[in-house]
Amino acid sequence: MTQIQATPQLHAKTRLQAKIPAAVQDGKPSLALDIAGMTCAACATRIETVVKRVPGVTAANVNFATETAYVSGTAAPTEIEAAIRRAGYGVKPPAAATPASASGAEKAVAGGKDQIVLDRDLTVLATGVVLALPLLLPMVTGWLPADSALGAITVPLWLQITLATLLQIGLGADFYRSAWRALRGFSANMDTLVALGTTAAYGLSLYLAWRAAASGATVPGMGEHSAHEHLYFESAAVILVLVRLGKTLERRAKRRALSALDALKVLRPAQARVRRAGGDVTIDVAELSIGDVVLIRPGDRLPADGRVIEGQSAIDQSLLTGESLPVDVEPGAAVIGGALNGNGVLAVEVTALGADSMLDRIRQMIAEAQGAKAPIQKLVDKVSARFVPAVLLAAVITVIGWLLAGAPVESAILNAVAVLVIACPCALGLATPTAIMVGTGTGAKAGILIRDAIALETAQHIEAVAFDKTGTLTEGQPQVTAIHVVDGSEADALRLAAGLQQESTHPLAAALRDLAQQRGVAAAPATAVEALPGRGVAGTADSQRLLLGNARLMQERGVSLAAVPAIDAATRSYLAALEPQPALLAAIDFADSERPSAKPALAALHDKGLATLLLTGDHRLAAERTAKTLGIDDWRAELLPADKIAALREIRAGGKRIAMVGDGINDAPALAAADLGIALANGTDAAVATAGIILMRADLMLVPAALDLARATGRKIKQNLLWAFVFNALGIPLAAFGELNPMLAGLAMALSSVFVVGNALSLRRWYRRFQQQDALHASHGHANHR
Repeated sequence: MTQIQATPQLHAKTRLQAKIPAAVQDGKPSLALDIAGMTCAACATRIETVVKRVPGVTAANVNFATETAYVSGTAAPTEIEAAIRRAGYGVKPPAAATPASASGAEKAVAGGKDQIVLDRDLTVLATGVVLALPLLLPMVTGWLPADSALGAITVPLWLQITLATLLQIGLGADFYRSAWRALRGFSANMDTLVALGTTAAYGLSLYLAWRAAASGATVPGMGEHSAHEHLYFESAAVILVLVRLGKTLERRAKRRALSALDALKVLRPAQARVRRAGGDVTIDVAELSIGDVVLIRPGDRLPADGRVIEGQSAIDQSLLTGESLPVDVEPGAAVIGGALNGNGVLAVEVTALGADSMLDRIRQMIAEAQGAKAPIQKLVDKVSARFVPAVLLAAVITVIGWLLAGAPVESAILNAVAVLVIACPCALGLATPTAIMVGTGTGAKAGILIRDAIALETAQHIEAVAFDKTGTLTEGQPQVTAIHVVDGSEADALRLAAGLQQESTHPLAAALRDLAQQRGVAAAPATAVEALPGRGVAGTADSQRLLLGNARLMQERGVSLAAVPAIDAATRSYLAALEPQPALLAAIDFADSERPSAKPALAALHDKGLATLLLTGDHRLAAERTAKTLGIDDWRAELLPADKIAALREIRAGGKRIAMVGDGINDAPALAAADLGIALANGTDAAVATAGIILMRADLMLVPAALDLARATGRKIKQNLLWAFVFNALGIPLAAFGELNPMLAGLAMALSSVFVVGNALSLRRWYRRFQQQDALHASHGHANHR
């Protein structure tokens, strides 16, 4: 038996590879459109309905908060856009479509459009406030003695009518246009309610003024005060101002909620310094090609994904992966476009551009996750679709009820106006999507990519977490520690084993190849190599059929293991020849260290009351040692991919919802079979493609953080929905029974939407706590490493 000392890797570990799946795949939206003119959740439901009627459309999802429609199917985009316009809404080029390679000026223009809209809103709002203030004077002075200084102040009727008309036409124009578009599409929305309510108050005031003038009575502003006649121009004006205020605050809050995407948009620089035959030149990033060598100076951002070929430095990729400390890189290390270079000078070979780059794929995943609908949103959509017609009916009933009770016409109309205004379903429509927007955006900043709203909702209810071992709980870089030779020499065993694993991406294969390279042993040419999932490989080398794999494979092929000593806590592979009869040639032991983050992550999961489980294809002693060292509740060893699925189903049958954390090809079926799959982004493409949550760095503390974020987001969704339902459930009856005047109804409605968005934005406090904990964890890990 020859003992082999573990040796360090010759090249830097690739910390993160560009393996985020492409944005548009089977089952994914084939078209994204930015929608103009939506004012409430009922609008989103209306657009979904008309789009789904277009031949060739298989699915449609319209998100009110992001104002985006995601459509799948074979229908032509022009047909879909035409259907949306017929429904009374507009379609504009997606704001998110500004290319990452755009120049700084182009990005400034794209970002500035939103600011222009917000500035316009503020200007219109300020103008509306100035025009509305004089209309409030009669209401205020009407309660004061007529012979007092303030009580004697009046506003001429002609001025009241002029100001009210200007407000109705100017500030109310958007509401009328939106209501007309909805009417043309045989539907109704929030603006329908506002337009009807304010028009009713304005029209009633004109009627009362005409009636008073015709009968010789007096009204405020016509000379004397009358306790019997009052105009309601101020009600219509204040409603318009307050609703407009609510929309402005809502738009500003939604813009903040989308800040994760805004931050990613500006990461990539506009130009790059490229090495050419005649010397270094500066070109636009859009002109880069695969294979170009770009020069990165200290303080520069990387213009594209690539591989370091010269230099050493530390790069800050916190906005992409959430890592709190810079990452050391040297030749051979993979780097991500958008990362910030430290003090070193690097030469980087470009390996991915455009839609294939990590930055663009992260942006697309965040956009899709923010635009996705949680299952609970389906209930909200059903309610919203019927809500506006129900409110219109309630307003009619209110008028009829008050008239039957003997109330004056104006009282009946004003109570109906209050019903129309307070019943706006904006808060209901914003409750879920704003929380999802902020939750997924916050997760992305922390290095947690949540693929869709279903994964987010599922993560809230996880009760147990299962882990793969190699590459997940361990570093995934095992090294050979011993070779037990049975037949032949150690060099022969290493040569044959390295030859069988020459094309494999498995960590054990890399360890064999590294050792062979260090020893100067050439790998044997192997043919007819066949992967045996969960067991090992078979192939032909030196004119003999060989096996390399675990004890299960040897037992299946009739290879006796009695010639080697009993296995200790190391992982072991066996090399055997099948001809002329099965015979063991050597046993090779490997060791892999646990990730520094594994033990604290498992402790954090236990603190949350979650059960933990180890599912591995490794042998029992290795699994038992790992489980005992890390404090895992239960473990299963020597599992094939199908066995992992069976174990997960067994746990689910017991009533527990379980998440699976893995990184390898063997883990992909289990990730798909679990209630929630969580994959490390530096794992295999298959694992990443099947996971619902992707961890952008190999830090297992992100597992409890992801579940904690999901629970926090779920709480915000429930709080928002509870507020929205209670608000409408209480507000509509109060307005119908005359306990809420139209102006207070408008204020309450505006504040309701602002509350919902503001409550969702409070999720940012979670990120601040995460940053503090992550920095503490990173500093401890760094100290321990030293």
